[in-house]
Amino acid sequence: MAKAKTAYVCNECGADFTKWQGQCSSCRAWNTLSEVRLGAVQNTAAKPRYDGYAGQASQRVMRLADVDLADMPRFSTGTEELDRVLGGGLVPGSSILMGGHPGAGKSTLLLQIMCYLAENIPALYVTGEESLQQVAMRAHRLGLKAEHLKMLSETSVEAVCQVASELKPRVIVIDSIQVMHMAEVQSAPGSVSQVRESAADLTRFAKQTGCVLFLVGHVTKDGSLAGPKVLEHMIDCSLQLEGSSDSRFRTLRSHKNRFGAVNELGVFAMLETGLREVKNPSSIFLNRGETASPGSVVMVVWEGTRPLLVEIQALVDQSHMNNPRRVAVGLDSNRLAMLLAVLHRHGGLHTGDQDVFVNVVGGVKVLETSADLALLLAVVSSYRDRALPQDLMVFGEVGLSGEIRPVPNGQERIREAAKHGFKRAIVPKGNVPKDVVKGMEVVGVSRLAEALDAL
Repeated sequence: MAKAKTAYVCNECGADFTKWQGQCSSCRAWNTLSEVRLGAVQNTAAKPRYDGYAGQASQRVMRLADVDLADMPRFSTGTEELDRVLGGGLVPGSSILMGGHPGAGKSTLLLQIMCYLAENIPALYVTGEESLQQVAMRAHRLGLKAEHLKMLSETSVEAVCQVASELKPRVIVIDSIQVMHMAEVQSAPGSVSQVRESAADLTRFAKQTGCVLFLVGHVTKDGSLAGPKVLEHMIDCSLQLEGSSDSRFRTLRSHKNRFGAVNELGVFAMLETGLREVKNPSSIFLNRGETASPGSVVMVVWEGTRPLLVEIQALVDQSHMNNPRRVAVGLDSNRLAMLLAVLHRHGGLHTGDQDVFVNVVGGVKVLETSADLALLLAVVSSYRDRALPQDLMVFGEVGLSGEIRPVPNGQERIREAAKHGFKRAIVPKGNVPKDVVKGMEVVGVSRLAEALDAL
């Protein structure tokens, strides 16, 4: 029998070494090397372990135009928001990784989906962290139809694949991948090698059998998925369920999707009966007061394939410290500092002795640059203690030379604001629609000074 080979892989950068050492020579990080068992060298005449990993066991060469797409029809999860994030539904043979903080609702959402799917197709829910009684109590508390859903309490990957081969389910949930283990890997469950090998074996099983695989992943204290980075590379779709404990709303965002748009956003509300989808997310983020207040303005961000109206608030106050504070919640703090410098240079407003606090209402994280102009106008409104009209909507990217640059999907953003009753919009000149938007006055600006004069 051939001797098994081992290697030591860095958890931070992925570099591998033949022996253990305290510091990684590539990224200079300390105590990040973990042992990985490579396995014994197999006979070339024998069937390789990862044969058919991509779903095709044959090595026949085909033309791309001859590939039959009818063999992979999508089917719905029963939740429109999740279908939107996935790109239109579940694809047979796909592997989906869902991460989130403890208590975000990962297991609750997947249990609801599995109970719905089990009424029409065979489904298997594998729980490795909770007992079957705990899952049954949650299903009873949520009022779910649990007559057809098959449950399995197991942490061995080999045992799960054996049971799945007998039941032949079309959807499998593994809760969670961090507790699964393989017998031939010597390290403890949750280690880099165990997570990688377990996910690879389960993904190979899903590709070969055509079932949909859901993997629940833990996150670290900084919010990133725990385990090796290769885990996100081998799966087809990576979802992140976010939401604070003091809010009943949860946002589901796709960070990777081979079957749909990336950064698609789905919104859910946590109720006593479980997670319920929010059909009109803009309405929950625009719960503003009856009277206008300084430092508040509404902007339109583009999330995946749809526009989303959110409110941005700014507070500018006299600083009593040598270094004024720059705090941004839901936005990039470095970009806030850069925009304040642009405001001073090209807008004539000095905030060097002021504390500036910026917040995106509702817990939404804005990742695009279309919020630049709205952020600066909110800062100016708070600094001058002058409230902006409540029917005003703003978006646009601000350059370092003070120019206002157009952003993608500008006309769709304006139409979305008009649907919610906004009467005026300050947008880049390149985003001004050619046709008149009914009930909406659109003001196009090309410089930051023009936007300040338009207030």
